[in-house]
Amino acid sequence: MAIWKLLSWNVNGIRAVQNKGFMDWFDAQQADIVFLQETKAHLDQIPSHITSIPGYECIFSCGERKGYSGVALFSKHKPLNITTGFGAREEFDNEGRIICAEFETFVIYGIYFPNGGSGPDRLQFKMDFYDAFLDHAQAWRAKGKEVIVCGDVNTAHKPIDLARPKENVNTSGFMPLERAWVDKLVDHGYIDTLRIYQPETPGLYSYWDQRFRARDRNVGWRIDYFFVTEGLKEKVKDAFVQSDVIGSDHCPVGILLEV
Repeated sequence: MAIWKLLSWNVNGIRAVQNKGFMDWFDAQQADIVFLQETKAHLDQIPSHITSIPGYECIFSCGERKGYSGVALFSKHKPLNITTGFGAREEFDNEGRIICAEFETFVIYGIYFPNGGSGPDRLQFKMDFYDAFLDHAQAWRAKGKEVIVCGDVNTAHKPIDLARPKENVNTSGFMPLERAWVDKLVDHGYIDTLRIYQPETPGLYSYWDQRFRARDRNVGWRIDYFFVTEGLKEKVKDAFVQSDVIGSDHCPVGILLEV
């Protein structure tokens, strides 16, 4: 058995973060799989030393709209198959939010889930996207695959997952409707890996508003996750938040997985 290091990071712009030590961080991690969200660039806008990292399969899914959304996968291990959409609705797949990589014993999703904060229509889009993802993942499980999903879920699940839950109960990202969907995900057998190892530890946030020096005061949200299906729970050997890594308004999160 080998131990793979899996990481996920919303970089809030790959072109911006490359000037803030991204490759130093990447090289130091020696990770097996790295997913990025919110790359905010088309492939021809991304420096070649990032699109072709030696020793890694490098996959990008870019949104149709320039400077918006976008996800990336870097893997030391060649996937059996790669998809960049759910096939449910064209508008879900056109925003560059989805990479799904199939390996021999599991499927892993790196997803930049939508933000629902710009009005009722966008909130509904977010909820519909959530359901399309779950249908897609459950289809893999029906084929006998274990599933890992990581990325910016854009919802804090429990009050422990944000600094000011009472003040944000009507804010997208902590609304009852959104949290109920995460409950639904858990009820379907997806396990929040960080809470395996840190079940009651507060202050473990992955996102901080860039205004008001929120990060300095750790007034944050945990909206970046690794979930695994039950068959992988015992194979998760650690789960962590790299809150000391700067360069974005999010920080990386990760797990160690026995493969």
